Amino acid sequence: MIPRYLPRRSFLRGLGTAIALPWLDSMVPAFGAKTLIDSNAPCRLSFIYVPNGIIMENWTPTTKGSNFKLPSTLTPLKEYQKDCLLLSGLTHNNGRALGDGPGDHARAAASYLTGVHPKKTQGSDIQNGISVDQIVAQSIGSKTRLPSLELGTEHTRIAGNCDSGYSCAYNNSISWRTPSSPLPPAVNPRAVFDRLFGENNSTTDSDQVNQRYRPSIIDLVQEDTKKLITQLGPADRRKLDEYLFAIRQIEKQIENSENSPVEIDPNMERPQGIPIDFAEHLRLMYDLQAVAFQTDLTRVSTLMIGREGSNRTYREIGVPGAHHGLTHHGGDKVKIEQISKINHYHIEQFKYFLDKLKSIPDGEGSLLDNTMIVYGSGISDGDKHLHDDLPVLVAGGGQGTLKTGRHVRYEDETPLTNLYLSMLDRMGIKLDVFGDSTGELQLLSDI
Repeated sequence: MIPRYLPRRSFLRGLGTAIALPWLDSMVPAFGAKTLIDSNAPCRLSFIYVPNGIIMENWTPTTKGSNFKLPSTLTPLKEYQKDCLLLSGLTHNNGRALGDGPGDHARAAASYLTGVHPKKTQGSDIQNGISVDQIVAQSIGSKTRLPSLELGTEHTRIAGNCDSGYSCAYNNSISWRTPSSPLPPAVNPRAVFDRLFGENNSTTDSDQVNQRYRPSIIDLVQEDTKKLITQLGPADRRKLDEYLFAIRQIEKQIENSENSPVEIDPNMERPQGIPIDFAEHLRLMYDLQAVAFQTDLTRVSTLMIGREGSNRTYREIGVPGAHHGLTHHGGDKVKIEQISKINHYHIEQFKYFLDKLKSIPDGEGSLLDNTMIVYGSGISDGDKHLHDDLPVLVAGGGQGTLKTGRHVRYEDETPLTNLYLSMLDRMGIKLDVFGDSTGELQLLSDI
């Protein structure tokens, strides 16, 4: 008997639309070996960047190993403590001045995924390095519809002076395709959604398209869906139904944010498709990342929770002061408490992302099991602009290659790029050096 099965790269197609299918049992040949099953669940890589540093005393556990107590900032992750690695002692030396004077916020973001000291300029002659996500994209991006996905929550610009003589390109981008080509994050959920699921995936934030009477993407692929259902067993039908329902929910959230009337300053233009509420906006971006990984539209993504030096306010949690300004607290306990609230709030939203990944079956486990997520900042102490002992949290199993549930402290001044070199290895990319790395980071898979 020659069994029939669906190719892993299958799509539901409709007018101007193509929806990649999630993992289905039908994609594994009958009597398929376990090695074949595992090989069809690829490893994904995600980087979540937090601006302006962290109150480190509320981030760093007091003990090492597996029996550590989560500090106050990280308590929302109690359910996922066994799925996380906390790494202390890692440094980005190239985020420091090194003779260039002020500009730590620009250098923090620019060096975060490159490990390179950016050229100090506010002109067009920017110079940095290729970021680790783009190394992955250039190596395996041809296997997916999109080589990579770059997301954010604040509009950015790449021209002009944003930090003491450094170009805005440095503050506003952590992803760099070439040393002179930053990839600004997309912040409009509607544009990201269209890029993921439209036949033409070149949609950008600047596209001005009237979406008022646009039909649901689910309706556009209805005929293809009906045909596919007749070929699926009960379990796959349920998976497909849950997947399409999740896509429709994302659509509804975007539509609600576009159509909800709000009172705003008439002199301020409201971007279409971007929720007014920060948490709703960020969670939509997490949803889009999850569905992009689930459908294998891409295997690498970056998300800037805010641009470096961000002065966003968080009135919804009782913090009316500007984020960046508060980080220069000078030891003021009130300001430190307010920054801690922001840090905790960001982690609450990150927990939502982990919930989403954990709920999605992938291969023989969950999407979280087959993903590596780095959450952190290019600055530790925002008051002193320190670039050593950075806040680094790694979540996910990396296809079983990470021994999670531990706090590991490394020797001071260990390059953060050593972690990236190890992650590249786990993505099947062998490099001798990346940025200022000195070798792969040890103790990720063992004690």
